[in-house]
Amino acid sequence: MIADYNEQQENEDDRISYTDYMAMLMSSVTTIINAISYVLVAFVSISLVVSSIMIGIITYISVLERTKEIGILRAIGASKRDISRVFNAETLIVGLGAGVMGIAASMLLCIPINLIVRALTGIPTLSAVVPWQAAIILVVISMVLTLIAGIIPSRLAAKKDPVVALRTE
Repeated sequence: MIADYNEQQENEDDRISYTDYMAMLMSSVTTIINAISYVLVAFVSISLVVSSIMIGIITYISVLERTKEIGILRAIGASKRDISRVFNAETLIVGLGAGVMGIAASMLLCIPINLIVRALTGIPTLSAVVPWQAAIILVVISMVLTLIAGIIPSRLAAKKDPVVALRTE
């Protein structure tokens, strides 16, 4: 309303000057929330890299421990691609399990978080939820990251010579 009034006034002295403190406060709050979000994204990125490396290491250890099994599979006619698919399927299953457990934990944590937020704010309709579309996307991301982390160990497993693999204990 003040902006409309100021537009109608031709004389500069008749215009009302004002400062919107609420807009300034909300701008500051938005800036702080964005900064916190960027820090959280950085932590999540670091944890994704670390977890991908750990999944790769676990898959590599699995390849080392199952050398005899790889040799048997190759001896009975499994191709290198089949061996690689076995380990890729295992990493996809690990990614699916990790993603589903993460979503389940998030949904379970929403219950006490909602109770605390409602108690502190007094707003009964305020609640945190995990949208099902985001949950599916996060599970798919988990599966893709574990698949990427397992590619190198699965290729190493596929390249093993069947005769050498059968001789190992």
